[in-house]
Parts: sequence; C-alpha cells; structure tokens
Amino acid sequence: MPMPMPIVSLRTIVIVAALSVVVLVLTLGTWVWIGVTNEQYSQLDRELDSVTSLGDFGALLNAANPSESESNPLPDSTLVRTARIGGVTVSVPEDIVLPKLDIGYANTTIDGVEYRVRTFAAGPATIALGAPLAETQRRIDQLHLRVVLICGGVIAGTVVVGWVMWLIMINPFRLLAQQARAINAQSKPEEVQVGGVWEAAEIAEAVEGMLARIGEEQQRTKAALESARDFAAVASHELRTPLTAMRTNLEVLSTLDMTDEQRREVIGDVVRTQSRIEATLTALERLAQGELTTAEDHVPVDVTELLDRAAHDALRSYPGLDVSLVPSAPVRILGLPAGLRLVIDNAIANAVKHGNANQIRLSAIRSGDDVEIAVDDNGTGVPEEERTLVFERFSRGSTASRSGSGLGLALVAQQAELHGGTASLQTSPMGGARLLLRLPANR
Repeated sequence: MPMPMPIVSLRTIVIVAALSVVVLVLTLGTWVWIGVTNEQYSQLDRELDSVTSLGDFGALLNAANPSESESNPLPDSTLVRTARIGGVTVSVPEDIVLPKLDIGYANTTIDGVEYRVRTFAAGPATIALGAPLAETQRRIDQLHLRVVLICGGVIAGTVVVGWVMWLIMINPFRLLAQQARAINAQSKPEEVQVGGVWEAAEIAEAVEGMLARIGEEQQRTKAALESARDFAAVASHELRTPLTAMRTNLEVLSTLDMTDEQRREVIGDVVRTQSRIEATLTALERLAQGELTTAEDHVPVDVTELLDRAAHDALRSYPGLDVSLVPSAPVRILGLPAGLRLVIDNAIANAVKHGNANQIRLSAIRSGDDVEIAVDDNGTGVPEEERTLVFERFSRGSTASRSGSGLGLALVAQQAELHGGTASLQTSPMGGARLLLRLPANR
C-alpha cells in the first residue's frame, strides 16, 4: 500500500517561499556588503601600491619639495609618508608621523583621522605610506546604503507579493472550503461563488458540477422512493378487492359442493381476476419505470417506422382487425422508443377491448414545430365529458370494460409528459375515438 503524501497547507508554502526569498536576499546583501567593503579597501591599497612604484625612499621624500615635485610627482598630495632608517624618522608632512607597523596593510588613527597605511621595506629603510580613509569610507557608506535600500525594497516587495498571493490564491480556496462545509445532505446545491485565480475557479466549477450531480442523484433517489411508496399504496388499494374476490372464490371451491358448470364459472372468475391483477401490476411497473426516466434515455426515433411495426404486430395479435398506416414522409424525433411503442400498443388495445373497433388507422405528421401522432378507430368512442378524466390513474370511462386495469391512458399521459408533449382524446373522422399525441419535433 503506497504511503500517503503529507498534507501541506498552501498558506505554509507561501510563507516558506517568502521567508526563503528574505533569507536569500539577506544572504546576498551580506555578501555584497562585504564585497563592496573589500573592493573599496582593495582600490585604496592599489593606489598606495602605485605610489610605491614611483621610486625609492629619497624620491618619495623629495616629492614633497616643491622645487623637485615636477620630476618626482606624487599621485595624491594627501598622502602621508614616513621613513625610518635606524633611529632616524622623517615624515612628510612633518606634523603627521605614521606609527611603526608591520610590513603590509593596516588601519590606524592619528589625531582623530583614520588612515590606511602601507608599510614596506626599501633597502635599510622602512617606509610607510598613509592615505585618509574618510573618502573611501564615504563611498563605502553610500554603497552600503544602496545595498540596504535594494535589499529592503526586495524584502518589502516579497511581503507585498506574499500578501497579494494570500488574497488572490489562498483566500478563494478558504472561501471554497467554507461554502463546501456549509452544504449538507438536506441543503439544495447552489452555485459556488469563487474567483481570484483560474485554478480556484476551475475547482469551484468542478465542485459545482459534482454538487449538481449529487443533487440529481438525490432527486432520482427521492423520486424512486416516492414511486415505490406510491406503487405500494396504489397496489394495496387496487389489489385488495380482486384478491378478496379470489379468496372468496377459492373458499367456495374448497367448501361447497358444486356442479361442474358452477365450478367452471368460479374458476373462470378466478382466472379473470388473476389476469386483472397481473395487468394492474404490469401497468404499475411501467408507470414506475417511466417516473425514473431521465433525459439521457432519449434517443433518435423514426416514428414512421415505429408505427409500421406496431401495425404489423397488431394484425397478428388481433385477428380480424384492420390496421393501416397513413403514408407520409419519414418523421423523426428524439424520444423513448419503448415508451412511444407503449402508447401505440395501449391505444390499439383500448380501441379493440373497450371501443369494439375493427378498423384502426395510424398516422404521424409534422405540424410546425411539433409532431402529431394519431390513432383513429371506428369504435364506440369516449364521451366528451370523460376525455380528460380517463387519463387519470385507475379511472375508467363509462364505455370501458371492467377487465382493464384503469392505467392504460395514464401510461399514455405519462409518456406524453416525458416527451415534453400532450395527449388528448378527440372524435375520430372514422366515427370512434382519436388519440392524439402532440410532441415537440426538436428538443
């Protein structure tokens, strides 16, 4: 099992990055500080070295004499020169005498003035050259000030950038976390408002999509539970009477002596009741399935071809029935093939069983932005005052037989609603009923 990666706060990363920049700037600043100081001292040392290359001790001393300054010029009249031979010490200018120091470079202070001293041997003499450090120190201080200002500016900029990153990068994620924590199982998923950086907005969009999917699944689960409860309640109500009748008939068969004709009649009642129960359960199952249908289940459907297949199947299922299809251009919609076929089959079954029709005509045409699917018959029809009522569950018209479940037209109405259309009953030109399904052509 792979080891889980350690969780690091984005805030910690920003702080560590800012501190790293500060440490780096301070390190570089210290290095530049020391480098600038050493470079200025080295430059002064090179100037002192250039003076030592002008000649021997006598030339250096004679350079202070105005009569000989042209032949032995000194690069800087501010230099202090001190020579020692044995016990004799000579200095130019005379009022400033450099102390006796080791060979090499050193700093010394005379009368409050700091000098950089170069001491070297020239034969038997020891010569010391001194240059005031005031100008060099002034340049060093100026350069140090620049280093401080630059480093301070970079550090201040780092703090500002870190603060801006906090506002732009970290704050949106904190807001996203707060909104996500505010969502619970009962709350309705809403739009997650997050801005600032693209990544945060992208995560917010993903979270919003996830919440939308969760909401859809919750709605589907809720619909499934409601459908199950409705199925149980309706089934209990509608099946109680036929089941009671079946039990009564079975008790009669088991307790009474009956003639063969009476027995056959009771058994026929039991079989018819069983068929009614089976039809009711099948219709309820189809209603429940329809309630769980989603938009993803819709596919392109050739309505003309579907009607043609339904007509051929009806001819085999109902001998003596004349079923025809009105010729028309192919009609296609986006829908549920099984649901549309259920509508046509139920309409044909109702026309035959309840309307006693022997002729049925199927048609599908485009009417503006809609598609009209019609099932006409020459049966008894449906009274006008009952044409809306019969689309309700377990509602039967006055002309319907008692063997039906009362759910056939409820299934038709459900499928029309699932397709975004309507279903209605009208008077057919053939003299019976017309079931008209009006569906949108483009969804």
